[in-house]
Amino acid sequence: MAPAVHPKGSGIVTVSPPGIDLLIRQPNLEPHRLLTSLRPGRRFEQVRFSNYMPNPAFPSQAQGRQRLEQFIQHLNRPEVPSLLSRLFRRAKPESRGLYLDGGFGVGKTHLLVSAYFAVLGDGEPAHPELPQPVKLAGFQELMSIIGVLGMPRAIQAFAEVKLLCIDEFELDDPGNTHLANTFLGEIMTRGTHVLATSNTPPGALGEGRFNAARFQEQIRALTTHFDALRIDGTDFRQQGYLSRDLLSPREYQPWVTRQDPNTLAQLGSEELQHLLLAVHPAALSSLLEGVEALGVVNLTPMTHPKKALRENTAIRFVHFIDRVYELGLRVGLTGVSLDDLFHESYRERGYAKKYARCLSRLAEMTSETRQSLHT
Repeated sequence: MAPAVHPKGSGIVTVSPPGIDLLIRQPNLEPHRLLTSLRPGRRFEQVRFSNYMPNPAFPSQAQGRQRLEQFIQHLNRPEVPSLLSRLFRRAKPESRGLYLDGGFGVGKTHLLVSAYFAVLGDGEPAHPELPQPVKLAGFQELMSIIGVLGMPRAIQAFAEVKLLCIDEFELDDPGNTHLANTFLGEIMTRGTHVLATSNTPPGALGEGRFNAARFQEQIRALTTHFDALRIDGTDFRQQGYLSRDLLSPREYQPWVTRQDPNTLAQLGSEELQHLLLAVHPAALSSLLEGVEALGVVNLTPMTHPKKALRENTAIRFVHFIDRVYELGLRVGLTGVSLDDLFHESYRERGYAKKYARCLSRLAEMTSETRQSLHT
């Protein structure tokens, strides 16, 4: 269990609104709960191959959908064991993976989630607590869960899965490079297929984030598990005009009054930053359990009193927004313009694509909120 994140004497000024108080929650890190949470959030519940709309200006989008459909058709074929395999109890053949490389907002996650539902067939099992043939997780979420479970237990749990879908695959440091290489090597040898999306080509993994050249052997070993599939295109969210301004107080107040106070969580910018540094990344789904609407007032640029922790705060915020987005929460944010949320130097270094994706998703969610105020 994670420690409570709202200690007395912390000096944090709270919003103290009615509704769900995230600051006093103790997110659940029980392994079974972590594993059963690995499925698409509400935003992607209706996503399927049939409603993926490829941009005709980028043929790789339609080609990518076709390749994934073929991949899933092959995976879903019933295995008929031969007499020899029954006699000698041969292990399942080593699996392969597909790696979808492309910019953010080109539909990679749509394709990934479509594959998830295609494996399930008629839909999610009636009881999500039961074993499922497919799991979906963000890369950082997956690495955090492996850390909580320990490598042997994680390998055992995921080796029973037919397909593992990994969104936003990236190598941030030597630690998760080794972790990912060991984990994927073990589960794929045992028969688990893997689909991954990333904003980075396989050969450029880790560049700008750590001294990747020293770990090229591990990175090459990792990428041999995948066939790369490039998905070209432009960010679909920018096809229409999306404001870079968050809600004004005049917009925020009527939005709040429309929310059910029993499922609304509100907090201030400083509270959120302290919360994200205190909560284990694997516990974000547990932290947000039961939340339908999230309000953050007076959002300020991502900083921390200790200089060394500043970008750590920003990266944790990015992962938090990814989870909020995937869960389909209604979001109301006030404060700084999105152009000023992350320091310029952050947006020019190794994590630039993470920040750009985060800003794109924040703009989309804020646009959805504004539209809801006029309906």
